[in-house]
Amino acid sequence: MSDEKKEEISQDTEETAAAGPGNSAPGSGGGRKTWIFPVLAAVLAFILAGVIAFYNVPAFHALLHPHAGGDNAAKSYDKYTCGMHPFIISDKPGVCPICGMQLTKIDGAPAPGGATAPSSVTAGKSSGGARKILFYRNPMNPNITSKTPAKDEMGMDFVPVYEDEAKGTGNGNLPEGYATVQVGMERMQLAGIQSATAVRETISHPVRAAGVVVADETRVRRVQAKIDGWIEKLYTNFTGQLVTKGQPLLEIYSPDLVASQREYLLSKAGVDRMKESPYKDAREMSSGLAQAARTRLKLFDVPESFIEELERTGKVRRTVTLNAPVSGYVTGKEIFEGTRIMPGMDLLTVTDLSRVWIDADLYEYEAQSVRVGQTALLDTVADPGTKLKGRVAFIYPTFSPETRTLKVRFEFPNPGLRLKPQMYANVSLDLHSVTGVVIPDSALIETGVRVIAFVDTGNGSFEPREVKVGVRGNGKAQILSGVKAGEKVAVGANFLLDSESKLRAALTKMTGGASAPSPPQPQEQGGHAGHGGGQ
Repeated sequence: MSDEKKEEISQDTEETAAAGPGNSAPGSGGGRKTWIFPVLAAVLAFILAGVIAFYNVPAFHALLHPHAGGDNAAKSYDKYTCGMHPFIISDKPGVCPICGMQLTKIDGAPAPGGATAPSSVTAGKSSGGARKILFYRNPMNPNITSKTPAKDEMGMDFVPVYEDEAKGTGNGNLPEGYATVQVGMERMQLAGIQSATAVRETISHPVRAAGVVVADETRVRRVQAKIDGWIEKLYTNFTGQLVTKGQPLLEIYSPDLVASQREYLLSKAGVDRMKESPYKDAREMSSGLAQAARTRLKLFDVPESFIEELERTGKVRRTVTLNAPVSGYVTGKEIFEGTRIMPGMDLLTVTDLSRVWIDADLYEYEAQSVRVGQTALLDTVADPGTKLKGRVAFIYPTFSPETRTLKVRFEFPNPGLRLKPQMYANVSLDLHSVTGVVIPDSALIETGVRVIAFVDTGNGSFEPREVKVGVRGNGKAQILSGVKAGEKVAVGANFLLDSESKLRAALTKMTGGASAPSPPQPQEQGGHAGHGGGQ
């Protein structure tokens, strides 16, 4: 076969292969284009419908793109929280990572799709319309945020931060570093938050101090010798003996007393003789000598009854009996029968214990309010049933350098000798009795430089206020400013309100308050974040 013939057969074969079994002949090119356009239109319509369903149908969206926790539309979105730490929220039962308490189920918790349940714990509102979510924060580290729902490294959901929380609420005069807290009624029950009403009543500051019973120094009497002599007989033979006023204590033999008795009898006889004298001066002189001799006996503590007996009998006695000057107990005894005594020597000490003193130590801040004459109450460890009423008798002028306390003297009656010297006793008295606005002491949060109380403004909202405290006592505190009578203050779980208020204030500072509501830049969360979280 020639080369020209072979070339013609090759061209015919190529044309037949190009046409194929489904292709028309070169003259039928318009029929091939009629079925391509419907197919392309159907494909584009299907893609468009898928895109619309992906962004508008939550079930289809969750089916195609589930969250990191494995939740989908077919699963029930139950949430669990800690009663002590309400910001801890989990999608499965367990224990709180902070306190170890069992997590409790939240009815109607928000689903991952962003729908808010009617009574959500994190919503902070039971009703009132939708709230705009600015961003989500890490429940354990508020500095870590996300624009979309996410989970932390422990599997806990990020907590939504709403626009009203970031902007803050209140009267504009909140303490620095604090923000108003909106918890809702259900969350109040879970956290155990309770309120009490501020009322006007009288309050006093009780002071209780330990003291020691001592003898009343004004009721201590010492029997001393004023002349030379010897103890002939003792009627009081031991320490602690009870004596009554006028009771014989001892008999003394003294040459001076014998001479004084004779001198008085002689001067008295001279008065009798000078009664008939016509000289007035002589009569007055003899009378003066007798009176001087009698006075001398009295100055030697010779009892009046002894002098009267001397005048009646006219006989000098060898010994003179000394009587007890006061009633009381013999608390000191320095003599025995036969002891020689000298002028100025202590013979006996008699103490009247019908009234006693209590020396108690008060701290500086307590002592400044004590005044002489204030009423005080006393009880003892030895006799718990004893309740005596006394008064402040004296306030010592100096502080103790060792204990930094001020000694205060109280005076109490001592019926039945219940209070014995050197016995310990507890003394209590009320200071600063005033009338004003009073709240429970548990409502106050001490920060070191100020005192904060959370006022219940209703509907589960609590407003922090800085208060000025006056008198405290019996579990209550007087409020000088910050809370008015009739307002309610949080008295239970207010430490949770304190932490939540500080946290919200920090979030407000992060977002710039009302002037800058945009959320902070999210930080990397690795593989634990939810979809689209910018992680």
